[in-house]
Amino acid sequence: MSDRRFRFGVVGSPRSGADWMTTARRAAELGYETVLMPDGLQLPSPFPSLAMAAAVADIRVGTFVAAAPLRTPRQTAWEAHTLTVLTDGRFEFGIGTGRPVAEQQTAEVGLPWGTARERREQVIETLDLLRELDGERRTPIMLAAGGPKALALAAERADIVSLAKDATTPRSEVIAVANELRTLAGSRADDIELATNLLAAGTRPLPPWTKRASGVDPDALEAMDSLMLLRGTPHQMADELLRRRESIGTTYITVNDTYLEDLAPVIELLAGN
Repeated sequence: MSDRRFRFGVVGSPRSGADWMTTARRAAELGYETVLMPDGLQLPSPFPSLAMAAAVADIRVGTFVAAAPLRTPRQTAWEAHTLTVLTDGRFEFGIGTGRPVAEQQTAEVGLPWGTARERREQVIETLDLLRELDGERRTPIMLAAGGPKALALAAERADIVSLAKDATTPRSEVIAVANELRTLAGSRADDIELATNLLAAGTRPLPPWTKRASGVDPDALEAMDSLMLLRGTPHQMADELLRRRESIGTTYITVNDTYLEDLAPVIELLAGN
């Protein structure tokens, strides 16, 4: 379905400056193309953290994803544009309407949470302002999309689309979402990179935190062929990613930094593919 080559990213959460620098440098050494960071008050701010990662390693960086309600649109666009300038174009701007936990955090910073429509309009306003700030230098945009309205926005504005379905979503439904996105995108379809995020890779037993992240017991998650898992030997994992590219079109593969080393052999096997 897609002849776009694979690329890989790692999603990290800095526990210290030294730890974060180690993650960025190791990711670059292993062939990952991006270091990504979530957004939330429980973590260091993503924008300076990503600037630090880009300064210590020859790697792209990105928000995964910035929660629009946590800042005003002008502030978020300013932060994103700044990273594009300071990294000489190595920044990818992921933005979304915010996960449920962001509602309390938005109140903590003194901003309104708003309705789903208002938060979606914040995303659009931020993208418009970023385009104005960027001028001729354009920041790549990542949007997560699963529902009809998010898919329509992603089809119109995104360079990268992360298919926003939970860990229990059947493969057939994810394929249907990807096909709907391509239909909505029309002539833009081939320009959109499809992304998927992995909770775990390799053969190690799933850690307890996967239940918090997925809402499903690890054993049940293993049994249901979840697309948030990539299990097996490096060759088995590489073959599975080739199948997913053929059926879904996903070529941008990101993984939790816990599995940084586990996925690395797959990157080597699929290099240039």
